[in-house]
Amino acid sequence: MTAGTADVDVDVDVDAPGGDRGTVPPLELRDVTKEYDSGAEVVRALKGVDFRVDRGEFVSVVGPSGSGKSTMLNMLGLLDVPTSGEVLLDGTDVTTFTDRERTEARKRYVGFVFQQFYLIDSLTAVENVTLPTVYDRDRDATARAERLLERVGLGDRLDHTPNQLSGGQKQRVAIARSLVNDPAVLLADEPTGNLDQATGRSVLSEFRRICDEEGVAVVTVTHDPLVADYADREVELVDGVLDGG
Repeated sequence: MTAGTADVDVDVDVDAPGGDRGTVPPLELRDVTKEYDSGAEVVRALKGVDFRVDRGEFVSVVGPSGSGKSTMLNMLGLLDVPTSGEVLLDGTDVTTFTDRERTEARKRYVGFVFQQFYLIDSLTAVENVTLPTVYDRDRDATARAERLLERVGLGDRLDHTPNQLSGGQKQRVAIARSLVNDPAVLLADEPTGNLDQATGRSVLSEFRRICDEEGVAVVTVTHDPLVADYADREVELVDGVLDGG
């Protein structure tokens, strides 16, 4: 596991992401409610959501626009805190963490893949993958990035910049970047949204491989019905209420 900044101690009981911790899920929501006060009214984006994802499991979260999927992803990714309920990271409630502690836990245990890729055009594929480690003085980051890119089929594109890559290749760079800190969970927001069907299938196959071979849990928020062909299960969020979590 890549070490974080030396002066932050995050008390999460994780022996090794992707390792065998019995029945304790790497990430879980318990009775999570999220409310936003707009001044004129209080909007309940999530209503008592219970959700867990197990190691090596691929879960697809579906639902109409405005159903609360992005809010749920923010909870899972430790980007926001619930109004009530618990967010558990390997059995540890992180809802009481400080902003800095949540940032460190997120960096060490959660990887993100986005629809827009968010690669830096002036950097090579390897340099983009190592970005999450830039403040860690991690001497092994470059070698690890190269191995990850080789694993996602881009061993011959290590020195290419994003404008020299196809959409599918850019998403594979983003997947490699999400794995550089050896996370327990990978969260993907509409990962096939900007890809044609064939390229989308190749990206979803990579998610499936990550689950099966590396024991990483994958959660996607999507409108793409193709994801169901690769996921272990699908849950639906409608008006802040989750069915099948």
